[in-house]
Amino acid sequence: MSELSYPPAAPGAGVEAVPGPAGRPGEFVGRSPGQLAWLRLRRDRTAKASAVTLAVAALVALGAPLLQRLTGIDPTDKFVDRLNDFGMPIGYAGGISSDHWLGLEPGSGRDILMQLVYGLRTSLFIAFASALLASGIGVAVGVLAGWARGWLDSVVNWLIDLTLAFPFLIFALAVIPILQDRFYTDREAPSPAFRVALVVATFGLFSWTYTARLVRGQVISLREREFVDAARAAGAGTAHILLRQLLPNIWAPILVTVSLMVPQFIAIEAALAFVNIGVTEPTPDLGRMIFNSIGYVASDPWYTLFPGLTVFLLVLAFNLLGDALRDSLDPRSTR
Repeated sequence: MSELSYPPAAPGAGVEAVPGPAGRPGEFVGRSPGQLAWLRLRRDRTAKASAVTLAVAALVALGAPLLQRLTGIDPTDKFVDRLNDFGMPIGYAGGISSDHWLGLEPGSGRDILMQLVYGLRTSLFIAFASALLASGIGVAVGVLAGWARGWLDSVVNWLIDLTLAFPFLIFALAVIPILQDRFYTDREAPSPAFRVALVVATFGLFSWTYTARLVRGQVISLREREFVDAARAAGAGTAHILLRQLLPNIWAPILVTVSLMVPQFIAIEAALAFVNIGVTEPTPDLGRMIFNSIGYVASDPWYTLFPGLTVFLLVLAFNLLGDALRDSLDPRSTR
């Protein structure tokens, strides 16, 4: 009796054709969802360009102290001797020279490059810290609500609706000065670390709702699946099921949410600094640089261009990378 043979499966989701050695047919190799997502992401040119842009921005921000040592210029140094009688930088394009690559700030005489580099450092730290805090709160609340259900789920939904009822930007404009007055008097200037921590806490405590709703829905859809029932039958406890069974299956939407939160926080932080509510002097900040440059747009447009272009590129790169990441993690995507 002849031996039965089956043709190889056609390549599809989770299967990829790999050429074999010379003279031999190719083989089909199975890949995990994570490997398939990584392959889709590597093939996306927009994702590559966005990732390179963000990597350069991160390296510049992390290397700010090294750049300060190389140039010998502190972000708070004022070169008033290079300003004319009207407070404008002497030289071409806002005082650009071999010593000051992006020129000087009108009025103060500070080096724009050092202000920009340290402002980039401030914006990225606030955005990432806020996104991690908001995601951590959202994941914890969403998992508990989706798993427990009942009265706890009702309370969480009511709390989410209540939080969403507040216009976030208007609420931030009101709550940050109030909290600052609780710790500092009118004669005391808040420390830079306190102001940064206050902005991060405000962003994180009022931006967790979307993540919580997303995670809650994912947990509700997964809690009755077969692998969860199998874990219960094997005697696994609640903590094991939540941490080892459910969370690994919902990491993809959480990762996409974090990647889309970061550009939102960069833009909001710049807006708060623009109205002098966010990070204040002497901490360098991109939004405050834009605010300070408004009075010099006609006479020195370069001062407005550099921080504005930096914020634009950061937000654009993060949004494009977040969209590419979402498409790569979607098994139904054709990209």
